[in-house]
Amino acid sequence: MKDTKARAYKLRRIYLNFCLPILGVRIDAFKGKPSDKTALYVCNHRSFSDPIIVCKFIDANVIAKAEVADLPLIHTGAKLTGVTYVKREDVNSRKSTRKTLVKLLMDDINVLVYPEGTTSGEEKTLEYRMGSFKEAAENNFVVVPIALEYKKQRDLWVANGLVAQFFKQYSKLSTHVKMEIGGEYSSNDPEYLRDACMNWTNEAIEKMHQGWGSFFDEK
Repeated sequence: MKDTKARAYKLRRIYLNFCLPILGVRIDAFKGKPSDKTALYVCNHRSFSDPIIVCKFIDANVIAKAEVADLPLIHTGAKLTGVTYVKREDVNSRKSTRKTLVKLLMDDINVLVYPEGTTSGEEKTLEYRMGSFKEAAENNFVVVPIALEYKKQRDLWVANGLVAQFFKQYSKLSTHVKMEIGGEYSSNDPEYLRDACMNWTNEAIEKMHQGWGSFFDEK
């Protein structure tokens, strides 16, 4: 299982090294490193292209919205190593996804989730939803926060119409991003895990904007 997954992740990295330049994605800064332990990675959500950027640096199964299946290039990269789609409006789908999350981590497979539940163009994250943190607390999973930020407001995926927004964003020459992987958090208190990860992410995002000439600097 591990060997199969390792080969799949290697294939995905090769694909992303090919895909990201085509999309014009430029990594302006990267800090941190993946955990040596099997972990639940939690990332803020700016764009539906977030997973293909994050998965250049970490090996994890992605929990993604069902709408992602309609997006060119991005869906292909997700399929290479496993993606679990969730329908946000469907309670049964959300419950099933949480069970899948637990099984994957129990099987020694990292998982990447977006606890805001939707993309946001706000300066700080939306409040993280508790579901994945409850599972982490109950099952003693390591949680690692990730902060991902875009330089220009036009790069944030907050418009209606997924395919239209995809082509709008990637019809330009470049999309500049910064990313940082945080430290490990573990606790039997889900609120502590949620708050610690959310606070760390907001602090990291604020630092990313300093001196970057980004849209929040311009306010």
